[in-house]
Amino acid sequence: MGDEQPAERWFIDLEWLEQHGRSFSVQAEGCLCPACREQLEGGKEPMSAVDLLAHIRDCCSQTPGFITGKSPISESVFRLFLANGNQPLALAELASQLVERRGDALQRTPVEFLSRLLESDHYYGLRQVEENQAAAG
Repeated sequence: MGDEQPAERWFIDLEWLEQHGRSFSVQAEGCLCPACREQLEGGKEPMSAVDLLAHIRDCCSQTPGFITGKSPISESVFRLFLANGNQPLALAELASQLVERRGDALQRTPVEFLSRLLESDHYYGLRQVEENQAAAG
């Protein structure tokens, strides 16, 4: 089957958020654990997107309750990308990680459902990696 298409991969598109008047920092800061939130409040300058991603990946995403079965699926997807440093994920990987992180609350997340959910996102900046982005990164 030599004509297989590469798997769709998704990420949080920081440029898209900026272009649409959305703040990645505000969204990401809402995901900080209490210790990192205190550090942010004590800082003189706001954290950059890179620093926020690093703090969340290395600390906050490791705390219990970072992603739960009670969270909306879109929020869980956003947090998964924060937890992996915003590395692009294929839909199958995303579905698998959602089941793993959300526990019994989500027995199975069909790839088709995730695809529709991500394609209709206008809040979190979840976008498909374009071929030229994949080649560059």
